[in-house]
Amino acid sequence: MADAARAARLADRIKVIVAQALERRIKDPRLGFITVTDARVTNDLQHATLYYTVYGDETQREDTAQALESAKGILRAEVGKNITARLTPTLTFVADEIPADAARLEELLRTAREKDAQVAEQAQGAHYAAGEDAYRTAEDDDAAGTENTSQA
Repeated sequence: MADAARAARLADRIKVIVAQALERRIKDPRLGFITVTDARVTNDLQHATLYYTVYGDETQREDTAQALESAKGILRAEVGKNITARLTPTLTFVADEIPADAARLEELLRTAREKDAQVAEQAQGAHYAAGEDAYRTAEDDDAAGTENTSQA
């Protein structure tokens, strides 16, 4: 079993090899504007998972997934030629959900900023029900204590 550092170096190398092969060797018209965002290799160097994003709509994403699945053999052969491992890892392609998650978070942050602005707008004309300092202080307790002793 290889160490995690070697697996990480191999993953980086595989990511570069696959990205270059997609650019130069794969001529599938279904392949959209694709970016390989990350690669992970198991510690035994047997399996590699490649994460990718596709610029475009849902049909282009589906077409790209099919193109990657059909080109998996060519890409694995290209990886095998360019790495120095005894075994060539199997390749698995996974669509990266980070851009969609980032867009959803941006929408949530925009909504939160709008609500904060509404609250700030409402707070401008507001007055405190019991004054600005509604809590009892030591001075208040002292003043109440002296009033009680003077009444007795």
